[in-house]
Amino acid sequence: MSKVNISVIKIAPNRRAINSSKVKELAESIKEIGLLNPITITCNNTLIAGAHRLEAAKLLGWKDIEVSVTDISGLKAKLAEIDENLIRNELHYTERGDLLLERKQIYEGLHPETKAGASQAKGMNKAKGNNVSADSAPTFTKDTSKKAGVSSRVIHEELQIADNLSHEVKETIRKHDIPKTDALKLARMDAEKQRVVADKIASGKAEKVSEAERQIKIETVKESLEDISTKKVKASKGVYDVIVIDPPWQMEKIERDERPRQAGFDYPTMNEAELTALKIPVADDCHVFTWTTHKHLPLALRLLEKWGFKYICTFVWHKNGGFQPFGLPQYNCEFCLYAHKGSPKFIDFKNFFVCFKADRTAHSEKPEQFYEMIARVTAGRRLDMFSRREIKGFDGWGNEAK
Repeated sequence: MSKVNISVIKIAPNRRAINSSKVKELAESIKEIGLLNPITITCNNTLIAGAHRLEAAKLLGWKDIEVSVTDISGLKAKLAEIDENLIRNELHYTERGDLLLERKQIYEGLHPETKAGASQAKGMNKAKGNNVSADSAPTFTKDTSKKAGVSSRVIHEELQIADNLSHEVKETIRKHDIPKTDALKLARMDAEKQRVVADKIASGKAEKVSEAERQIKIETVKESLEDISTKKVKASKGVYDVIVIDPPWQMEKIERDERPRQAGFDYPTMNEAELTALKIPVADDCHVFTWTTHKHLPLALRLLEKWGFKYICTFVWHKNGGFQPFGLPQYNCEFCLYAHKGSPKFIDFKNFFVCFKADRTAHSEKPEQFYEMIARVTAGRRLDMFSRREIKGFDGWGNEAK
């Protein structure tokens, strides 16, 4: 070991940036216990390893520093510098990945026989008993694993991140502390999707890659359904993406002395055969919501099957009161059966529940909250069959539709 005047030490261009916090920590440590490891320089005083130690010595006002001189130069010197940086604990995985990618390029340039194709050919020849030189260098992964103290799996994952992500996406990953599992998902996407997903996270619209992907899928569905030309085609065919059906069930007249007095119904009813014969104007992928009462629940389920829809779940409207048959509990709820044709997609899932509360209004009139929810979670052309009033965002079809 020997000492060299700090002023003569040369710093090669394109070295990694110095971490000022790390320099201050090192300076405090060196001041207390001394310089435990010398810096490494070449014969012509070019720094190979120990940039932070050198800056700490400068901060302490040292004139000379202990050095270890090596005769390596060029690519080998660069490799040594990278190896030193790889063992730094404070490196972000994207930074380590960039170093690994640089190391791979240099290492395989120095040892072309270790490249994947050449290495595989060597292994095949050895397996066949052919004479293969045993003194060639280890593979990049094996050598790096030993030098950096990381597993081959970590090396492969971080190389993939370094090789497949743009500088801008990596900056977003570091700024928003995106976990490596999400970064790997990004690395497996095409460049344009990476950018869109990263932009959503950067703008605060999503916290995770999976959430951003879901938003993109929803936006894609909405754009395709809301496209003017698409709507025109569906309008010309008379089909809809979302249909709410409130069938005029056959119901016996309930006459009471007290209010509300129901001496009759203000719309014609239909029997099962007539309802079955209805032509429901569904698109290839269509959401279908069918209202029913307790009494007609079995019939509503039969109708969905006969109409060719797949039943999925039941929405429950919890009302503020309701009809109470003699000797039975009060019917303070109604059902809306959700079914679909094809594979329609919802575009929003917040505050989207199968059970909801809403006050009763006019006889048989369904709550505004329900239609607002359906308009929020769906896209495309919407129809309210047997509508009893004008509903924003829905075409009306029925005896009382305007």
